[in-house]
This record gives sequence, C-alpha cells and structure tokens, in this order.
Amino acid sequence: MITRTLGDGLEVSAIGFGCMGLSHSYGQDIGRAEAIDVIRRAVDLGVTFFDTAQVYGPFTNEEIVGQALAPVRDRVVIATKFGFDYDGVTSSGLNSRPDYIRQTVDASLQRLGVDRIDLLYQHRVDPDVPIEDVAGTVKLLIDEGKVARFGLSEAGAATIRRAHAVQPVTALQSEYSLWWREPEAQILPTLDELGIGFVPFSPLGRGVLTGAIDASTTFGDDDTRSTLPRYTRENLRSGQSLVDALTRIARGRDASPAQVALAWLLAQRPSIVPIPGTTKLQRLEENAGSVEIELDAGEIAELTEASDRLDTSVDRYPERMQGWIDR
Repeated sequence: MITRTLGDGLEVSAIGFGCMGLSHSYGQDIGRAEAIDVIRRAVDLGVTFFDTAQVYGPFTNEEIVGQALAPVRDRVVIATKFGFDYDGVTSSGLNSRPDYIRQTVDASLQRLGVDRIDLLYQHRVDPDVPIEDVAGTVKLLIDEGKVARFGLSEAGAATIRRAHAVQPVTALQSEYSLWWREPEAQILPTLDELGIGFVPFSPLGRGVLTGAIDASTTFGDDDTRSTLPRYTRENLRSGQSLVDALTRIARGRDASPAQVALAWLLAQRPSIVPIPGTTKLQRLEENAGSVEIELDAGEIAELTEASDRLDTSVDRYPERMQGWIDR
C-alpha cells in the first residue's frame, strides 16, 4: 500500500478504513469477533489509517477498534471524534464545551486502550461554542500528550481558518465523492492554501458508486439511508448514468466500479485519503486495490462530466440534521 501525507506530516496509507459501518448506521452490524477480523485483514492489506468515533454504536466502535489494533498499535494511526452529547446512550445533540471535550476524550482513550489519540476530530461544529475555544482545548490536550493532532469534520471554510489560527488542523473529514462534490467550491481551495489534508467519508456514495444500489433498492428502518433525501427512488434513478459510466470504465480495466470511483478521488489531489468502510473481506480487498489504478485524463473527464449531471439541489440530510451543517 502506498502512503500519503496529511497536513503537517501525518503519514498514512492512501486508502484508510472507515469503521463506522461495523457497528452503526447501515443495519448491517456484525459481531465483535468478525469486526475484529475485518480490521486485522485491513492491516494485512497495508491499511494503516483507521477511523472511528464516540457516536458509532455509540461507544462500542471505539472498543472494537482498540481491541483489533492493540497488537499492531505502533504501526497504525487511529482517528476518533468528539462532539455529541448523550442522555444515557442516546445522542441529544451537539456538545463541544471544553470540559465535556476533556471528559469524553478521557473516555475514548480508555475505550481505545491507548495513551494518545493520533488524530482527534471535532465531529460536527457546535454553533454554541466558539471554535477558538474548541481548538484551544485540543491544543492543551496535545500539550498534555493525550492527543497528537487536531482535525475537523464537516466544517465550513471560515471555521477551518479560525480553528487553524489557534491550533494547526491536520485534516478535514467531510463527504466527498463523484456522488457529492460540494467541497470543490470552497473547502478544497481553503485546505490547499493552509496545507491541510482531506479525508473524504462516504467516498463511494454510501454504496451507490459500487453499482450494488439502484432505484429498486429498499433500505430498512435501521439503515440511515432510509432517512436521507438523496437516497429516494427518484434520486437513485437520476444517478444511474454516473454508475453506468463507472461500470464502463471498470470493465475496460478489469476492475470494479468502486475501485474506479476511489481512483477518481485519489487523482484529485495527493493530499486526499478516502476512508471507505465495509463489513465484507472481498470489498475490503477491492477497496485496497484501488491504489493500483491510475485513470487517464479522458476517463477522469468522462466521470466528472457524468457527475456534473447529478441533481445536487437535494439536501444531504433531513431537516432535523440541518443544524449540524456548518457553512
């Protein structure tokens, strides 16, 4: 596996592993032992960058990641996130108050079984807490040795700049793929200017870009896609031409549509490190193999043009989650 560098020197595998789906969001949770096997197989394939969060589960995902990676702790980078409040085990909104950050980071360290978190993200920007206070709190945690580097997730350009002025931001994690390219307008130029890496989540459009989902697909009530406006039958049908383009190029390269979609992302910038997730070993191996594919200019242009035809006026999130989007 080739490596890439995020921000000020965090070297990671060019393809990371998003661990969320092992225990959260897609209604495909697997047992702890099987989840550990998937993570350890990722290590065998050369993946060194693993992404989790307090909210995944909640809490159980960090425990699984920590247990799975304990034997290879010195060879991997573990990223986790803070920023959601809880009433018992149910999320009750955002909370990035400094004292709460400290409390939850200590809990994450314990669940992960580590002395230091390699990359700590604010999961969502809290409009009730100045970002300077958040960045300042993480700066203190870095000084204390509990955290190595600071990241943001789904933050707008102005917020990124304000945070970076207090504590250098190593990486931004936000949604980006052929299915959703909004970051190209303001976010990517800001990251380029400041020297911040970019970690796209949902780099396969939550499964759409694999070709395994189409307008006939139905999502269960425990699958978060059942609540997302862009995953209605009508919107999935409108994206079929993009999937068709991916499939054509994949056939010509003896690859999968997912591999081509990831290769397109990798071709956008050397500072981009996608974090696809899966519960299946075959898909894991497929995703890791995407680093071997170098698309030519014509293929990149064809995919970009197909993506341009998508209707991006449809919101990514339902109304109840709109307050979590930082502009």
